[in-house]
Amino acid sequence: MSSSIFPTLGPQAQKFRQEADTFGDLQVPADRYWGAQTQRSLQNFDIGGPTERMPEPLIKAFGVLKRAAAQVNMTYGLDAKVGDAIVKAADEVIEGKLLDHFPLVVWQTGSGTQTNMNVNEVISNRAIELLGGELGSKKPVHPNDHVNMSQSSNDTFPTAMHVATAIEINQRLIPAVTLLRDAIQAKSDEFKHIIKIGRTHLQDATPLTLGQEFSGYSQQLTYGLERVQGTLPRLYNLAQGGTAVGTGLNTREGFDVKVADAISSITKLPFKTAPNKFEALAAHDAIVEAHGALNVLAVSLMKIANDIRFLGSGPRCGLGELNLPENEPGSSIMPGTVNPTQCEAMTIVCAQVMGNNTTISVAGSNGHFELNVFKPVMIKNMIQSIRLLSDACVSFTKNCVVGIEANEKKINAIMNESLMLVTALNPYIGYDNAAKCAKKAHKEGTTLKEAAISLGLLNEDQFKEWVRPELMLGPTKSIQ
Repeated sequence: MSSSIFPTLGPQAQKFRQEADTFGDLQVPADRYWGAQTQRSLQNFDIGGPTERMPEPLIKAFGVLKRAAAQVNMTYGLDAKVGDAIVKAADEVIEGKLLDHFPLVVWQTGSGTQTNMNVNEVISNRAIELLGGELGSKKPVHPNDHVNMSQSSNDTFPTAMHVATAIEINQRLIPAVTLLRDAIQAKSDEFKHIIKIGRTHLQDATPLTLGQEFSGYSQQLTYGLERVQGTLPRLYNLAQGGTAVGTGLNTREGFDVKVADAISSITKLPFKTAPNKFEALAAHDAIVEAHGALNVLAVSLMKIANDIRFLGSGPRCGLGELNLPENEPGSSIMPGTVNPTQCEAMTIVCAQVMGNNTTISVAGSNGHFELNVFKPVMIKNMIQSIRLLSDACVSFTKNCVVGIEANEKKINAIMNESLMLVTALNPYIGYDNAAKCAKKAHKEGTTLKEAAISLGLLNEDQFKEWVRPELMLGPTKSIQ
């Protein structure tokens, strides 16, 4: 066994027991619940090391699935003593108590067969131990005949993918994005009275309020939540019961419906059996769709984080319209520098999610005939994207957004220097004359008022009446 995959765990790890699969006997660490097929995978797929192991939420989802299958199989004749032991062992997987017994990396067979067997072997041996038996004996609980009863890797792995993804979206992502959205909306409300200059094409534009600007960010996240939530109905469809190619060979009639109901009961989420198991095994469009929604969310967050860091640039030579929280020193060489680190972290996360989306798109497009064999990398990237986006939203909220302050002095100074206030003159002196005012002021370094008066297009009182930023924040009700 390669130390790069599973490092030495102390003196006990040097003791072994003999287990066997259809290829023969293998030595397995005596203090580990996995069996021969897991050990063989460790030897055959020494790729990436411990950081590339299957994601924890997937392993826990497998625990949910194996528990549900055992419950249903007992109604079809599985010995209750064996079934109850499987349920207890599966509960320990769900609770995360056995995570050290799942050493396999993502980079393995594309169906995830080795990981399904890793789960079967761990639950089997733990159940045997609970019943007072001998580890590795496969008696009285067999990894294939009992733990994997009426199942195939081809339907268990995609089922676990959907369960893990749906749980992570509901329990982690949605609350995190909601937290950020609400914090940004609170800032929108706080800043609703602050008038500032708008920018289009990175150039001066007409005024808006800082609250209106932040309301755009809030709406982006509201739509982002709606998009993610809109993918859940397809994620709630489970492949379980399709077995090898989607026909349901070696299951019992009604097994698929009962397992989905059991999983729903365990997770408190509305899982149901997929209406077409052939699609559920051969394609993972629901995963591609869900990550597509995450990709849109990453695009939104990239825009929001960039805007906030640009608006906070400075402190003296940038835009400086926002004061961002000062969380830590920013430079190892420039004393006093404080950087927009939360914005930077968020944009880095977004870049990773966009890369993950490309991988998932390629992987999803490679379902050949009755089976997609890119399952492990799809769920790896999905779980990573959910976790990164969730954590980044929480960090960005508490370490940046809630502490943002408006620099009203700088905002007013910039707005009053803008030439685009001239747009308010269009209804009174016409577009062409307004353009002459702006160009003259820009060329001569004067104010708009000075340029307009010198051109004889209006007087000072008219300028004061017509160029009022507070009246440029929405449609004109009537022209006086």
